Amino acid sequence: MDAVVKRLLREAGQTYAEEVGIPLKDQPGPLFRLLVLSNLLSARIGSDIAMAAAREVFQAGGGTPRGLTRLTWQQRVDALGRGHYVRYDESTATRLGDMADLVLDKYKGDLRRLPIEAGRDPRRAGELLREFPGIGPVGVDIFCREAQQMWPWLRPYIDGQALKGAERLGLPADPKRLADEVPDKEIARFASALVRVGRDKKLAESVLKG
Repeated sequence: MDAVVKRLLREAGQTYAEEVGIPLKDQPGPLFRLLVLSNLLSARIGSDIAMAAAREVFQAGGGTPRGLTRLTWQQRVDALGRGHYVRYDESTATRLGDMADLVLDKYKGDLRRLPIEAGRDPRRAGELLREFPGIGPVGVDIFCREAQQMWPWLRPYIDGQALKGAERLGLPADPKRLADEVPDKEIARFASALVRVGRDKKLAESVLKG
């Protein structure tokens, strides 16, 4: 493994889901919480605020689709507010409720049904994910980038944001060549680390200096 890649994984090799406390497991609860996190990270708001808001929503009982629908709209707004997700709190509270309803209606509360519906085709999976309110192309990238830890058929999922990070570190600007830099089990963390350095020039400099 390239020395830069080793340092990158050591300094920034944590997925956003892991930072929030979501285990990357192919189970209904973690998959739904990853979807909520992807929704919150999609807005033009700092990732720290989005992650704090996700923690508050989960702590309030919104870590499952059924639990999220049981929260009133105001309870969802309040949870987002406690995470300082204030500019988008009201519209996001509505979207999260609608998203949970769709997970319950279409997937019986279990997002492990999505790969079956998509025929394990990444492009089709992206189309299905975009059916969720609040999930656009950015949300699809966030979800798939981290879900590839549990769903090998998505690999390698290295999106445009990750490629920006690779460019900043002088690494190959090609998803397949980048994926060859790490073992399969590290691709999700590697992709998240690339996104982090793409957004943080000081972090990139630290990785390059060693």
